[in-house]
Amino acid sequence: MFPVALAGLLGPAAVLALAGLAWIAFGAPWAIVVLVAGGGSILAFHLGHLEALVRWAQAPLDQPVPEGRGSWRIAFSALHRRARMRTAHQRDLAHTIERFRSAAEAIPDGMVVLDTANRVRWANARALAHLGLDLAHDVGKPLTNLVRHPEVVRYLDAGDFSDAVVVDSQRAPGVTLSIQVVPFGVDERLLVSRDITRLESVARMRRDFIANVSHELKTPLTVISGFLETLQDLELEPRQRDRYVQLMREQAQSMERLVDDLLTLSALESEQNPPVEAPFAIAPLLRELTAEARALSDGRHEIAFDLGTEAVVTGSRDELASAFGNLVSNAIRYTPAGGTVTLAWHAAENGGGAFSVADSGIGIAPEHIPRLTERFYRIDRSRSRATGGTGLGLAIVKHVLLRHQAELEITSQPGKGSTFTVRMPARRVEWAPPIAMPPPAG
Repeated sequence: MFPVALAGLLGPAAVLALAGLAWIAFGAPWAIVVLVAGGGSILAFHLGHLEALVRWAQAPLDQPVPEGRGSWRIAFSALHRRARMRTAHQRDLAHTIERFRSAAEAIPDGMVVLDTANRVRWANARALAHLGLDLAHDVGKPLTNLVRHPEVVRYLDAGDFSDAVVVDSQRAPGVTLSIQVVPFGVDERLLVSRDITRLESVARMRRDFIANVSHELKTPLTVISGFLETLQDLELEPRQRDRYVQLMREQAQSMERLVDDLLTLSALESEQNPPVEAPFAIAPLLRELTAEARALSDGRHEIAFDLGTEAVVTGSRDELASAFGNLVSNAIRYTPAGGTVTLAWHAAENGGGAFSVADSGIGIAPEHIPRLTERFYRIDRSRSRATGGTGLGLAIVKHVLLRHQAELEITSQPGKGSTFTVRMPARRVEWAPPIAMPPPAG
């Protein structure tokens, strides 16, 4: 027999035993009195415990289980164990939910839990920032009433969530968001918002790059094609034919320079092509650049060279020579005849070295300076073509300097000239010790 039944029978058994003794000792009337009194006591005992059980069931969930006696002690003990198990389960569930929320907060994407009517149930902090939600007031409200972007509203109303929708953020100008809804469970949806501004920027740069390359190649190809048709269709004098061939050769060389610069830029951007670094003396490189500048100028400019202190630089000599050479050739191209171009090397304030190219040329307006290192960015496209530039020189400079943790600083004033300064980090520059001068004779 079960323990509860055994404990429950003890009271009635005791009453029956007392009634039997009363019958024997005092007769039937007293036995009936004992039965009635004992039965009433047992009933009151059970009703009291039942009342305690009902009060506990109606109380808050954290109310402790009441104490009991007899069979009720066993029943209340079982309830107490059950309550402890429920509390432990709730604690584990709360811990799991807290871990889920912590993980959701750590995710770089926004997450909004919606019901089938697109009412907000929960959102992480990133979603609040992306969509401008406030959980203190917006829980239970339709998302379409809170996010008024037409594309988002149409996307949610259409109910086709196979693809994401890309929209511009209404809270942060210049930010692009990708929004997609993922159904889960029976009556819930998960809206995921992702900041794809950088991806969109890269895609736009790629599209612009392809368009610019196509445009840059199309012009010389059109010229060459036109001259070829002319040579094929017309009888020309030898001098005129030679002139056309020379023009075609110039256009072919222009395309060759463009392709070479594209290949150089591609190699610089490749992670599988790290720079081959070694220490080298800076003075011989600067003297070579000065000689090249004089050859390129062909006597049309005054070329000055200012070497402050000799130093040994650790890096790729070829890459830095290419970057410095681009700055020098730009200075000569954009400086009118009779102007001055100065190459200089000095110690920088941070202990590193600073290579600068200063010219007295046409200068650059302030609004153009931040974009000068963009591919194919030209202030004056017609003038750039006339000087033979490909539009990639400063982009190559930027990537070479990034590979050497160096910085490019540009200062300019329209009509007065420009200065391009490359600042090398201190860890890449070792300064030569000063040479001790002999004391004067006498």
